[in-house]
Amino acid sequence: FFFAGLSGRTTNQKLREAFANFGDVIQAKVVTDRSSLSSHSKGYGFVRYSNLEDAEKGMEGMDGQFLDGRVIFTEYAKPKDTL
Repeated sequence: FFFAGLSGRTTNQKLREAFANFGDVIQAKVVTDRSSLSSHSKGYGFVRYSNLEDAEKGMEGMDGQFLDGRVIFTEYAKPKDTL
């Protein structure tokens, strides 16, 4: 699923730890600005669980919660439009 509102201080590891409280996290990725030399966070990212039940628990459990001093919001990720 997708989440937004992330602090610039949040790392992939911190993200994984926070969402692992709700199930088996396969991947936790903070999206960063590739054009920036310091790879600043863009304030959003993605978390992938091993099953749908854990994903639902993670979305419900973390939506509207504080992570590194910022409130985050979660929703199901939508596929990129392909042209």
